[in-house]
Amino acid sequence: MGSRSSHIALIPDVDHILRETGFSQASLLRLYHRFQALDKDEKGYLSRLDLQQIGALAVNPLGDRIIDSFFPNGSQRVYFAGFARVLAYFRPIDEEDAALRDPKQPEPLNSRMNKLRFAFQLYDLDRDGKISRNEMLQVLRLMVGVQVTDEQLESITDRTVQEADEDGDGAVSFMEFTKSLEKMNIEQKMSIRILK
Repeated sequence: MGSRSSHIALIPDVDHILRETGFSQASLLRLYHRFQALDKDEKGYLSRLDLQQIGALAVNPLGDRIIDSFFPNGSQRVYFAGFARVLAYFRPIDEEDAALRDPKQPEPLNSRMNKLRFAFQLYDLDRDGKISRNEMLQVLRLMVGVQVTDEQLESITDRTVQEADEDGDGAVSFMEFTKSLEKMNIEQKMSIRILK
């Protein structure tokens, strides 16, 4: 294995990544080392296969969909900036940073609204801006596996879509999705403590 330095300045485009993701230098450096460890062939990028080696994703029922989020628009490679950008959605929200945020600046990737957008795209497979009954059924099937019958799963799906679908079009829009999750602590559920 080649030499792997621990100096933050060696990360390509580090200042931009720090601004965009909100990670501390120490956290970004840890992520960079993790990225390098996953890049066993030292290609400078990760493939889907590299990400499938992450144990937590391998056992997550939505692991393949999370991996897909690293590869927008059919790309086959993710470089460190893209890797850090996706992981920034899972960075815990720092209330102090939120209070000091300049409202003229873009909303941080780890904001509640951006976390919800990220979660929504895990369901909206065809990227049409709505979660259809079929898309909801596919996700629920992944999440519950064989623990319920197909009939029970269909009933849960119908009830879930019906409760969230305020305009009666048979699908869940992003705004309906957001409203249906307003009481859920998405900030905590979509945070990984080590990512500060």
